[in-house]
Amino acid sequence: MSLMVLEGNPDVGSPRTLDLQHPGNKGSCILSSPGEDALPGEEPIKYGELIVLGYNGCLASGDKGRRRSRLALNRRPHANGVKPDVMHHISTPLALSNRGQHSISYTLSRSHSVIVEYTHDSDTDMFQIGRSTENMIDFVVTDTSPGGGATEGPSTQSTISRYACRILCDRRPPYTARIYAAGFDASSNIFLGERAAKWRTPDGLMDGLTTNGVLVMHPAGGFSEDSAPGVWREISVCGNVYTLRDSRSAQQRGKLVENESNVLQDGSLIDLCGATLLWRTPAGLLRAPTLKQLEAQRQEANAARPQCPVGLSTLAFPSPARGRTAPDKQQPWVYVRCGHVHGYHGWGCRRERGPQERECPLCRLVGPYVPLWLGQEAGLCLDPGPPSHAFAPCGHVCSEKTARYWAQTPLPHGTHAFHAACPFCGAWLTGEHGCVRLIFQGPLD
Repeated sequence: MSLMVLEGNPDVGSPRTLDLQHPGNKGSCILSSPGEDALPGEEPIKYGELIVLGYNGCLASGDKGRRRSRLALNRRPHANGVKPDVMHHISTPLALSNRGQHSISYTLSRSHSVIVEYTHDSDTDMFQIGRSTENMIDFVVTDTSPGGGATEGPSTQSTISRYACRILCDRRPPYTARIYAAGFDASSNIFLGERAAKWRTPDGLMDGLTTNGVLVMHPAGGFSEDSAPGVWREISVCGNVYTLRDSRSAQQRGKLVENESNVLQDGSLIDLCGATLLWRTPAGLLRAPTLKQLEAQRQEANAARPQCPVGLSTLAFPSPARGRTAPDKQQPWVYVRCGHVHGYHGWGCRRERGPQERECPLCRLVGPYVPLWLGQEAGLCLDPGPPSHAFAPCGHVCSEKTARYWAQTPLPHGTHAFHAACPFCGAWLTGEHGCVRLIFQGPLD
C-alpha cells in the first residue's frame, strides 16, 4: 500500500509507518495472542451480562432483538476481535480508505492524519454498544429519562453516540472483559476529528476520547453485601483510564490513572451520557436473587396479610405479570418520609405543600405518598434479602443493602452533574437517605 506523507511537516513523526505488532514496539492498546474457535455443539460460554439501569426487567415497549434492557455476552462461534497492527502518518484519510480494514483515524489537521490499522485477533470476541441500529451494533441503547422509560422519537436529540463503546472479551479463561471508548462504524472505522480530544502517548502512539465520553465506575469490594461506590473514571479509545474532564465534552483530557485498568468487574457501571449500564459476571449473577426467589418473597410478603392502618383492608403486592399500568386496589402505598405503609386513601392532603404532599395519619409527617412496586430486575440486587426498603420518591422496593448501595451511588447526569437514582426506574432520589425502611401493620386477628 502506498502512503501519502505530508512532506516538511515537523509534526509528522518518523518512521511514517509503525508496525505495532513488532516486539520492539509497546502499544497503548491491549494486544492478545492467538486463540481458538468454539467447538461445534459446545455450550456457549457466558462472559457476562449488561443491564440498562431504569427499566426494571424490560423496556416499556418490550425487549425486541438488539434493543432490550438486558443482554448476555456469550462466546461467539468464531472470534471477531481486532487488535492494533500498523500505524500510518498520511496527508489525507482517503489514502487508506479500505472498507474491510478496521482502523482508527486521528485527524490532527486538515493535512495530517494518523491512522492505526487493526488486524484480526483470534483470541478475543468484540461486542459493540451504541445508539445506531446498524448491524455492527450488538446492543442498541437509547437515552433513559429520569423516572423510567426511553426518550425515543425523531424529535428527541440523543446524547448517546451511535457507536459509543466496544467490549473485548478473552475467549480463554478467565474470560476477561475490557472496555474501550468508541465503536467501529459501517466502514470498520473509528474517526476522531480535529475537535476531538486526542494526543500522542509517551511511546509515540495515539489515543483519544469520544465527544461525550465513556465513564466507568468499579465498586469497592465487588458487587456484594459489602460493596461501596468507587470513583468515576473516563475510558479512552485505546482503553486507558483517565480522571474526569472538567465537563463531559471538554477537549482537555484528565490525568492518566496508571494503577487502574479497563477490565470490567462484577458491578462495574458504564455511563454513555444518556444511559448507564451495569456489568454482571456469571459468578456475580450466581449470588444475585433469581426471579423465582423474588416471586417467593412477594408471596411471603402477601401471606403476612399486612393491613392498612386507616381502612383496615388487607394489602398485597400485585403479580409482575400484570405489568405496571395502574395501582391495584390492594396495592400498598407508602409515605416516603416516614415509611408507614397504607392502602390508598384520600385522607391528609396538603395541597399548599404540593400536589403529592400528604400527612401520615400515624406520625403526622408530611411528604409524598406513592404506591409501592417490587423491583423485578434481579441483576440490580446485591443480595437476596427480603424487600424491606423503598426508594424515595418512586416507591420501588428491594432489600436494605441494595437500597442503601444505590442511594449512595452517584450516577452521571448532563455535562458534569451527578445524582443518585433508583436503579429500577431512573428517578432521582430525594430525602436525607434516598430510601426508607417500610413499616407494615400486621393483621388485627
